[in-house]
Amino acid sequence: MRIRIVDAFTDRPFAGNPAGVLLLDAFPADGWMQDVALEVNHAETAFAHPLPEGGDADWALRWFTPVTEVALCGHATLATAHVLYTTGAHRGPVRFATRSGVLTAAPGADGAVTLDFPTAPLTPVAFPEGAAEALGAEPVAVQDTGPSLGDLVVELADERAVHALAPDHKALGAYSPRGIIATARAEDPDRGYDYVSRCFFPNVGIDEDPVTGSAHTALAPYWSQRLGRSDLTGLQASNRPGRVRTRLRGDRTLLTGHAVTVIDGELLTPLPG
Repeated sequence: MRIRIVDAFTDRPFAGNPAGVLLLDAFPADGWMQDVALEVNHAETAFAHPLPEGGDADWALRWFTPVTEVALCGHATLATAHVLYTTGAHRGPVRFATRSGVLTAAPGADGAVTLDFPTAPLTPVAFPEGAAEALGAEPVAVQDTGPSLGDLVVELADERAVHALAPDHKALGAYSPRGIIATARAEDPDRGYDYVSRCFFPNVGIDEDPVTGSAHTALAPYWSQRLGRSDLTGLQASNRPGRVRTRLRGDRTLLTGHAVTVIDGELLTPLPG
């Protein structure tokens, strides 16, 4: 079967967040998909298959990190939509049936893809004792994203503080179910982005995620409230940086970005059973 590696939230190869994408006829055993995700060894590998016409969704979609299945993933959804569009497997808006409900993706005239995801709820909380030492910085404010994401959004003093982070990943895993989203206002909005972030998810086997679509369902409402605008652009400042355009629509957040297929190959291992 065909397997593709797609760089998401970027318009050039070797940037953004790479994801494996497999289009199947049906989902095979979970263990086989987990083995493939470990072999691919990117933050997520997406598995999708078409659904019968006339239902609430067009394709079923699941995502696996190298160590576990996750309930929501933005960049691998963008990568899957990109593969559907570039191969002609689907045209126009596509509805994905996922563990987080029906998620939609729509192609844009400029080649970008816009995802429609649920907005994460934000609740102000105190930073747990010891978390600042694990992160390596004192927060300005901390928000809990609730069980849908399982992250803490941690605002730091400035953009330079986010760039300078060198956290203790093992220790950081003790303070939230998935991880920590560190963020700050852009130092110079004329550079084309409004806020900066970095995402650390040791509890799902990802010390630092390059560009995290799901994190922007929390960053969008946070910075939209702070900056007074519903349309923003976030820069995720990993060593493979990428930009996510966000539009807040109440309980839904639109995430827009480009994607590039960098590897198109054949998976030789047969499906089980």
